[in-house]
Amino acid sequence: MKIACFLYPQFTSIDMIGPITAWHFAPGVEFEFIAAQTGPIVTDTGLAFVATHDYQSASANPDVVFVPGGGLPTFEALQDDTLLDAIARAGAHAQWVTSVCTGSLLLGAAGLLNGYRSACHWYARPWLEQFGAIPDPARVVIDRNRASGGGVTAGLDFGLRMAAEWGGEPAGRLVELVMEYAPEPPFQTGRPELADEMTLATARGMLAPLMPEALVVKAAQRRRG
Repeated sequence: MKIACFLYPQFTSIDMIGPITAWHFAPGVEFEFIAAQTGPIVTDTGLAFVATHDYQSASANPDVVFVPGGGLPTFEALQDDTLLDAIARAGAHAQWVTSVCTGSLLLGAAGLLNGYRSACHWYARPWLEQFGAIPDPARVVIDRNRASGGGVTAGLDFGLRMAAEWGGEPAGRLVELVMEYAPEPPFQTGRPELADEMTLATARGMLAPLMPEALVVKAAQRRRG
C-alpha cells in the first residue's frame, strides 16, 4: 500500500507523526513524502521531515493521499497553486483521500471535498463550506473514500481508524495496544463545548491570527472542482 504524504513548510508535525506511527505497522506499507523539492522540510516544532519525492517524481496512482494541517503556514499554503495541483492530481486517482486538522482545507482547495463530509480543527471547521464540503464535528469522519481527523491530536484516532479500515478491526485493536493508546486528558477542555468561557476566549484570541479567514476566502475564489 503506497501512501502519498504531502509536506509543506511549517506544517504541524504531530499531524503527520500520529497517523504514520499507526500505519507503519501495516504489512507492505510504503510512504512517499512529497514536497515541491526533495530534502528536509522543517515543521512547526523545528523537526524536519525529508521529502523523498518532488511533485514530478511522485507516484501518479497512490493508494492513499494524506495531507497534514497547521496554523498560518497552512493557510498560506492555500495560496500555493502548485501544491494544490499536485494534491488534486494524486487525489484524483487515489483509493483514499485523507487529512488531519486544517489539512482538510487544503483538500477542499484542491477540489477534492465537494459534497463530502469532513472533519477539521474546531476553529476553522465552518470554513470548509467555502469549498463545497460539509463540516462535521466528529473527531474522525469517513465519507465514502474521504477520511479526515479533527484538530492535531485527532490524528492518532484517525490513524487507528484507518488502520482498521485497511486491515480489519483486529489489526486496529492490535496497533492501539502496541502504541499503548489509552488517553486520559488531564483538564477535559479539549473541545470548545467542554472548555470554560475564559479558556475558550483565550484560545480564540490565540488562533485568530494563526488561522485567518481572509486567506480561506482568497483560496475559495479560485475553487477547483
